[in-house]
Amino acid sequence: MKARPIPSITAYYSRPHRLILFSGKEPNLKWAGYARCLLEVVERFDVSAIYFIGSVAGLVPHTREPRLYSTVSSEQLKEGLERLGLRFSNYEGPGSFSTYLLRLCAQRSLPMATLVAEIPAYVQGRNFRCIEAVTRRLAAILGIPIELDDLRRLSDQLEERLNEAVKEHPELAERIRDLERDYDNEVFNTQMGDLKEWLQQQGIRLD
Repeated sequence: MKARPIPSITAYYSRPHRLILFSGKEPNLKWAGYARCLLEVVERFDVSAIYFIGSVAGLVPHTREPRLYSTVSSEQLKEGLERLGLRFSNYEGPGSFSTYLLRLCAQRSLPMATLVAEIPAYVQGRNFRCIEAVTRRLAAILGIPIELDDLRRLSDQLEERLNEAVKEHPELAERIRDLERDYDNEVFNTQMGDLKEWLQQQGIRLD
């Protein structure tokens, strides 16, 4: 049996901003060892807070701003994140590496928050609107000015391409209109499984 490769991490460090960025995949196995490596870096560089960035497929249309959800290691972090429009997850189910790391940070009194964008389930590939929305919030949290014009332009171009692709699938267009109505009326439909099954049956994935 071939051994599975261990996920690798690429690290970036900005001395002027006192900021370390880790980019990589969440591990499926050996969470304890993976977390230990991260926390060793955190301790060595005297990191004051951790922010986990991610996304999840959801019932949100590509024509709207993605909803952002957060889970925090301390209730004291909520107020500042609420001002930036983040919602707080009430998810109950199997844990992930990020929730495991949250628990470790809480035990160490180290502030940690997740910023997870809800992206359209029917869109495949890189979602620039999601990236722009998360980056804008993170920049505000860190107090770092970031120029986002290029990301906004890519977001608009992606939406135009998706709008053209949707025209070729009238039934999908109708479902997207339903998603837009629910989004605008703050209806949180939980029937994610139905949409995923329908998309699979139709063989629809847009990019």
